[in-house]
Amino acid sequence: MEHVTAVVVVDARGVVTGWSEGARLLTGYAADEVVGRQARDLLAEDVRADSSATLTGAAVLRHRDGSSVPLHLKACPVLGPDGTPGGHVVTAERPGGPEPGLAGQAFQQASMSMSVFDTRQCYLRLNDVACQVMGVPEEVLLGRYFPDTVEDAEHSRGFLANLRQVAETGRPVSYESCTAASAPNREHAWSIEMWPVRDSAGELTGVALAALDSTEQYWARRRLAQLNEAAAALGTTLDAVRTTEELVELLVPKHADFASVDLLDWVLGAGEPPRVPDGETVLRRVAHRSVTEGTPEAAVHVGETDLYPPFCPPARALREGRAVLSQAGEPDFVRWVAECNARAPEGRPFRRGVHSMLAVPLRARGTTLGVAVAVRIAHPDDYAADDAVFAEQLAGRAAVCIDNARRFARERTTALALQHSLLPRRLPGQSAVDVAHRYLPSGSLAGVGGDWFDVIPLSGSRVALVVGDVVGHGIPSSATMGRLCMAVRTLADVDLAPDELLTHLDDLVTHLAMDDAGDEVAELGATCLYAVYDPIARRLALASAGHPAPAVVLPDGTAQLIETSPGPPLGVGGLPFEATEAELPEGAVVALYTDGLIEHRDRDIDRATAELCRALTARTDTLDALCDTVIKAVLPEEPSDDVALLLARTRALGADRVATWDVLPDPAHVAVTRQAATEQLAAWGLEETAFVTELVVSELVTNAIRYGEPPIQLRLIRDRALICEVSDGSSTSPHLRRAHAFDEGGRGLLLVAQLTQRWGSRQTSRGKTIWAEQSLPPE
Repeated sequence: MEHVTAVVVVDARGVVTGWSEGARLLTGYAADEVVGRQARDLLAEDVRADSSATLTGAAVLRHRDGSSVPLHLKACPVLGPDGTPGGHVVTAERPGGPEPGLAGQAFQQASMSMSVFDTRQCYLRLNDVACQVMGVPEEVLLGRYFPDTVEDAEHSRGFLANLRQVAETGRPVSYESCTAASAPNREHAWSIEMWPVRDSAGELTGVALAALDSTEQYWARRRLAQLNEAAAALGTTLDAVRTTEELVELLVPKHADFASVDLLDWVLGAGEPPRVPDGETVLRRVAHRSVTEGTPEAAVHVGETDLYPPFCPPARALREGRAVLSQAGEPDFVRWVAECNARAPEGRPFRRGVHSMLAVPLRARGTTLGVAVAVRIAHPDDYAADDAVFAEQLAGRAAVCIDNARRFARERTTALALQHSLLPRRLPGQSAVDVAHRYLPSGSLAGVGGDWFDVIPLSGSRVALVVGDVVGHGIPSSATMGRLCMAVRTLADVDLAPDELLTHLDDLVTHLAMDDAGDEVAELGATCLYAVYDPIARRLALASAGHPAPAVVLPDGTAQLIETSPGPPLGVGGLPFEATEAELPEGAVVALYTDGLIEHRDRDIDRATAELCRALTARTDTLDALCDTVIKAVLPEEPSDDVALLLARTRALGADRVATWDVLPDPAHVAVTRQAATEQLAAWGLEETAFVTELVVSELVTNAIRYGEPPIQLRLIRDRALICEVSDGSSTSPHLRRAHAFDEGGRGLLLVAQLTQRWGSRQTSRGKTIWAEQSLPPE
């Protein structure tokens, strides 16, 4: 088309006073038909009130033959002699202008939507993509006011407001807009950039824009935001069932009218994952939710199992390991709905109108755990491929949370079983103390800790009371607890003093740390309290490796902590362990416990210790009842650590049950000592034990005289067993040896070991003590 430019002169009153040949060619009017008329009469559209004073911009003129002619106008004011405006010279041309050059072609063929508007928000130019978006050719839009070309929608109003903002402020604007699209349940997103266009004089003459289709990025961000929201809502507890409930709460009502989660049975147990069956699959309903109260659509109740045939979407999702879309009208979909109606006919009215189903497998770490199903009934849109992608991502996160809960439950069960197998199930028989105990595993997410306790009978009717705490939680802590518990039992069997025992235990932990260089040693930092009670001396000797001090309740009802000199935790080293002794009357209650009983992040430890002492003074019928009273009064509502509590009520062996003789270091005095022991047995009514006791006394006293050093002492203790003890000033420990046929000695200790229930030796501050026990008939 030939390019034509028209020139029109308009005076200050808006009357045409000049008309060029180009104007005639564009409009079909001759000069004599136009000059003297109002310029407004030539417009095909009414001029808006806010733009009547300007002749610049897009306009649509009426051709002489009645057609509309879109033109781009540009006015230049004409001044009179006195400088006042005398009118305008207006140039007009078709918007297409001359044949576009390279820049014009780039604009027209750009892959994004590009448009140009004048300052009155009328179209001046559109490229090909913009025309495709609007659905009409450029000629239909040129010169038209933007709101007249679009529907009255929120995104259109926002677009117009931004056009006006750029035209008024001269500053560019960037924003994202969403519009409805033909795809179901999917908006169309645009990233729009608007900027002002100025002429050579710097005057703002229009607004240009570029709109990039950002739908894919928009929906990717939406999915990511929804997944982030789900990540915050899923897995709030390490409970698999609760996690499935959170999943259906996320799906309904935002994404589904009904949703359910079914798990394979082994997930809720302690078993290992089997292979997913190819045929019918048995699943257990764990959670479901509906927009209708009572979830009447469900054909399976929560907690029940159901058999899923191979053709149904849930079984296919499990078998294929991917999301399965199913819509109304598909044979498998119709068959599945029919089976649900047959199985639970009471829910048939609520399933009427079901038109789309999405089944997604719950897979974590390569293992299939179950399936999630989402159904749309009242929701108008069917599930689409985008929904399947989102559902798979959401199900993946939920599956990881479920698998974490399953692993935690399995590890917790294993740790508890290991710990219970290592803790004393039945405390050994002894008469020094009456004992009661409680062990409460932690309910926190950290898992089961390494708290432990023990009661170990010692020689001489004494008893060792032990309580300890291992750093950390879970199976490693339980295993460490077992190692420390066995080590303490072994060292206690050597009958070491409390401070010496902890020193050896500390050395053991230090050696473990050196041997396992580079690996974490769970024993490091463990705490332990070891106490020995002697019912004859009525004294308690104890030492602590970083453990809380025990409490004692005296028979008069007063309670206090036993002052100790706590050493460092095990494996720290550098400081010695000091033993503390306290004299306890018969009937005193000693409380040994782990820090979980009194320590909590929101609790003052001194106040908790005072509560413990106060609770220990409660009057109860039994020690077991006192344990329960203390736990209830002192333990926080939500303890964050394991708790071990060991209560021991002291007994005393009176002088009538103990006999002691000083022995002269003369072999001739052995017979005198033996006779004295026999007479004491007769006084106790234990004549039937006299033969073995005489032999034991003879052998042990003879060995003390021959190999030991004075002073030498014999002590008989009548307790649950008859105990014979011989002490001397030598620290050399005896040992069994095999005597040869012609040896004159070496058979004494062998006879003692064969005739008594058990025997041993222990080091004392003045030498050693060799002891032997004989069982007694029950009194």
